[in-house]
Amino acid sequence: MHDPGLDPELFASFLDALRRFVRERLVPAEATVISADRIPAELLDEMSEFGLFGLTIPVEFGGAGLSLSQYLEVILELSWAAPAFRSVIAIGTGVVATALKLDGTEEQKALWLPQLVDGAIASFGLTEPDSGSDSAGMKTSAVKDGDHYVLNGTKRYITNAPMARFALVMARTSRENLPGNAHVSAFLVPTDAPGVSIGRPDQKMGQRGALTADLILQDVRLEASALLGGVEGRGFKTAMKALDGGRLSVAAGAIGYARRILASGLQYATERKAFGEPIANFQLIQAMLADSQTELYAAECMLRDVARLAAAGERISTKAACVKMFASEACGRIADRTVQIYGGAGYMAEYEVERFFRDSRVYRIYEGTTQILQLVIARAMLKELNEV
Repeated sequence: MHDPGLDPELFASFLDALRRFVRERLVPAEATVISADRIPAELLDEMSEFGLFGLTIPVEFGGAGLSLSQYLEVILELSWAAPAFRSVIAIGTGVVATALKLDGTEEQKALWLPQLVDGAIASFGLTEPDSGSDSAGMKTSAVKDGDHYVLNGTKRYITNAPMARFALVMARTSRENLPGNAHVSAFLVPTDAPGVSIGRPDQKMGQRGALTADLILQDVRLEASALLGGVEGRGFKTAMKALDGGRLSVAAGAIGYARRILASGLQYATERKAFGEPIANFQLIQAMLADSQTELYAAECMLRDVARLAAAGERISTKAACVKMFASEACGRIADRTVQIYGGAGYMAEYEVERFFRDSRVYRIYEGTTQILQLVIARAMLKELNEV
């Protein structure tokens, strides 16, 4: 994501318009999204017309060509609304667009990037029933057969799978576990290809409307041109490069939602009275508000600092892991404190904070669990020490 970005003045106008769109159109639609567990088609069309599906796509393919920092500011604003709205665009604008831009052939870019701009929903297939971050345990295979590859396997918890037009799928092109994860390759798989099927949408703790399901591949025969970049063995490296941006998007999503959560807690604290005065006057309530605001500010600073370093051409993998870990954990703590500020009402489904609490939990799991990110960060520290 090293696009030059929009003119700053034009981008500021876009951000103002987006803020209004989120508050006037998306937030009022949350109840409908939650009850149906799906974003209505007409709302997806509005999001597409607003340009949200082409944020990071280069201008030559019809997109906005936002810089990484601009993209993250958009996600911060968008994430004031229910997480489903970020989720439906983030795979396409994030990991899939990044993988295409970094390693796709010119033909692959010309085929898929304009479709993303036009509102095509994408999925990313890495996780399996028995493996996630462990590529050595991957079972999905892609066997070369003349000018084709035949794919077999099941991908689990795949975001957007029930509505995706295509998926970027990781599969083994070697039975052996090769150094540098060179046994893994990436394929662009249309979901309407023969042999592709989608499982029933998962029933989740929270984030209703953000659909996930199994992506099942049974003797899916693809032309060799479906291999990302036309080269075997790059898939896992491509995924890891693209996941830097994905982790920052999740971090921005967590921060944007934490802003909403904290605003809700602050408002409730000024309205709820106990012992004849607003509970916002009580020092222990103020402590929870202050701790939350401090963590939110720290997460925002970390996010913008990483975006600045990326723009300067620095490697950001370790810092992206730091930001995602901190922001997701902070969002969880802020949601927990806000439930506490609401007291008994915070446990009741009629108040929005109960939903906020459930929605926030998954930020600490996807795009790398906190524990995996701790390993990523610590191993990078040890590697740097050994190189001194």
